[in-house]
Amino acid sequence: MTTEQTTTAQGTDLETLIDSCIASADSRYEDWDALGFQAAQGGDRFKRAQIRYIGSGATGDHSADSRTLQPEHFTFSNMKLPAGAVGPEHTHHDVEEVFFVLEGKLEVAVHDVEDGTKVAKRVLGYRDLIRVPAGVPRSLKNVGDTDALFCVVIGAPKPQLPTYPPSSEMYGVKR
Repeated sequence: MTTEQTTTAQGTDLETLIDSCIASADSRYEDWDALGFQAAQGGDRFKRAQIRYIGSGATGDHSADSRTLQPEHFTFSNMKLPAGAVGPEHTHHDVEEVFFVLEGKLEVAVHDVEDGTKVAKRVLGYRDLIRVPAGVPRSLKNVGDTDALFCVVIGAPKPQLPTYPPSSEMYGVKR
C-alpha cells in the first residue's frame, strides 16, 4: 500500500490518526482529587478515583490533562470506588449517564425527582450496565468486599456540573 492509500478522505495519515485515538492503560492514573471535595466534606466514605480516557466527564475541567483524549460526543472514564464507599445522590440535568461494572459489586439507586426519599436500588456485578436518564437523581454504593471498578459514560462532550438535591448528603456543597 502506498502512502497515498493510507490517507483518509480528510487527508490525515492513518498511522497518525490511530495513534491520536488511543488512551493506553499505562498512561492513565487514578485521580483521587477530582472528587476530593466530597471526601473533604463528608469523610472517607465519599472517597473515589476517576481514571479519565475521553474528556473530563462531569468532575470539572481537566482539559489540561494532555493524556485525555478530546471528546466529540461523549465522555468516558473509569471510576474506582473502595469497599463501602458511596457516590452521593446527584443529578445530571443535561445528559444521560451509563455505568458498566468491570469489577466488584455496585449498588445503583435512582431517586424520585419530587421526593428524594423514594428510591429504587439494584446491585450490579461484572459486565452489568445501567443507563440513567438525564434529570433523574442517582447514587452509588460499593456493596462488595473489594474495590469496585466501573466505566462511566456521559452523553455530552462537556456536560454541566451535577447538582445535589435537598435529599443528598452533599446538598449545599460547592466545589
